[in-house]
Amino acid sequence: MTQIYFHNRPSAPEGQEHFPSPTVYAPKPPSVSVSPSGEIMEGSSVTLNCSSDANPAAKYTWYKRRGDKQVQRLSEETQFVLSSIRSSDSGEYYCTAENELGRSSANISITVTYAPKPPSVSVSPSGEIMEGSSVTLTCSSDANPAANYTWYKENRALLQGPEGVYRLSSISSGDSGVYSCKSENQYGRINSTSLHLDVQYAPKPPSVSVSPSGEIMEGSSVTLTCSSDANPAANYTWYKEDEDSPTASGQIFTITDITAEHGGKYQCEAQNTHGRSKATLHLTVGAGKSVIIMNIIRLTLVVVLVPVLVWTLWTRMKKTLSLKSEVNEAVEMIESHNCPEYENVAAAAQTEDTEEQEDLV
Repeated sequence: MTQIYFHNRPSAPEGQEHFPSPTVYAPKPPSVSVSPSGEIMEGSSVTLNCSSDANPAAKYTWYKRRGDKQVQRLSEETQFVLSSIRSSDSGEYYCTAENELGRSSANISITVTYAPKPPSVSVSPSGEIMEGSSVTLTCSSDANPAANYTWYKENRALLQGPEGVYRLSSISSGDSGVYSCKSENQYGRINSTSLHLDVQYAPKPPSVSVSPSGEIMEGSSVTLTCSSDANPAANYTWYKEDEDSPTASGQIFTITDITAEHGGKYQCEAQNTHGRSKATLHLTVGAGKSVIIMNIIRLTLVVVLVPVLVWTLWTRMKKTLSLKSEVNEAVEMIESHNCPEYENVAAAAQTEDTEEQEDLV
């Protein structure tokens, strides 16, 4: 807006009125321009020009607005040069042209285009992330024009768009890992720093195993192993059935010189700050080598001796039956002939028969 100042002068004598010279005037509204014209890229050199028709010649001053009421004086020349313009140099500039007759001004807006700045990444809510909760990842980057964003998990693209927000509505243990984002526009692209997502959860049902596998013999050594997926890592406790106090602690439980009493059910409990889970293992202990050898000897004796004893008993029984038959025939003969001299012989034979039967028994 052109401002014209009128100066009070002494009144001229009557008939000698004075009028201002038509060649003297305050500055006209300045003409402002930027060179080179068109798109202004960060790092380029830019010149702002200001000119105004004024007599006497105007003095020029360049300013930059810093908010609604704040201004910054930049230069008192018709030109103001930004040799390596930055993104922060964007904004509104204005030039004033002034002489003793008045003052006038005009403004110009500068927009600097630039590639995205290094993105900042964040996770909400912050702190401990529990399985099943809702989590939001946010990526933001200063860029002109505005950047597009791509979220990655360990180099695998997840989401692309202008928002820069990636939501996990019900996060699981499988969502743990390293995340990053990329911001880009037509002037460039840049990747963010890595964001590690650590999802915590109670122990999953443990898997239990015994080594060596197969039949467990008395006197051998056995290792029981318990493993459970958990975050933070689980602590392990071993229990034997019908026993109230723990049998052992730790992921690995070793039993040396095992006996039949070690057989039975063992329970492994995995526990962390978020919960616990259990699994059961059945341990069967077989006889040792010495016991097997004794059993083999016993079986051998039974297999060999039983037939011998049966054969011996059968032979003696046949002999006894044959003798008894002969005695009976002799007795019948004696009785039929009524021979007293043979009665003693028959009695002796019966006695021998009785003794033979007792030996057999």
